[in-house]
Amino acid sequence: MSSYREHALEGASAVDLVVALYDGIIRFLYAAIDAVERGDTDARRVAVKRAMDIIIHLQARLRMDVGGRPAQSLSEFYAAIFAQLLQASQSASKAKFEHAIGCVRNVRDAWREVARDPNADPASALSSTMPMRRPPETEPMRTDRDAIASSSWTA
Repeated sequence: MSSYREHALEGASAVDLVVALYDGIIRFLYAAIDAVERGDTDARRVAVKRAMDIIIHLQARLRMDVGGRPAQSLSEFYAAIFAQLLQASQSASKAKFEHAIGCVRNVRDAWREVARDPNADPASALSSTMPMRRPPETEPMRTDRDAIASSSWTA
């Protein structure tokens, strides 16, 4: 499977690779939820660490000198998600993990929009997703694990 992933990502654009990393974060957060449901502390910690590693990677590659305000917003987003994952893991909270998934999915979808439209302005697409807001409690959080599992881009 590893060679398939490598081959699939060979011709990918930079934006496609970012989308793949977001998909990886979401996949690891679902693994953390599964671990919470099983009461498997070690598996939860491993899954959260892998998601956090991706977040650290994404944040470390931000170019504030080039990206301006959208890069700053992404940096703030990554810091907020990182803190949220720490809290979710510490409390073994399925709800907190699901909220983080929703936030990550929101930004990932903006990146997907940029990937689909070569004329799209990444700054405007991403700035429309900022700042990170908690969805209204009345709206159920979409937790479509199969959509992530069947994604052609994985990290």
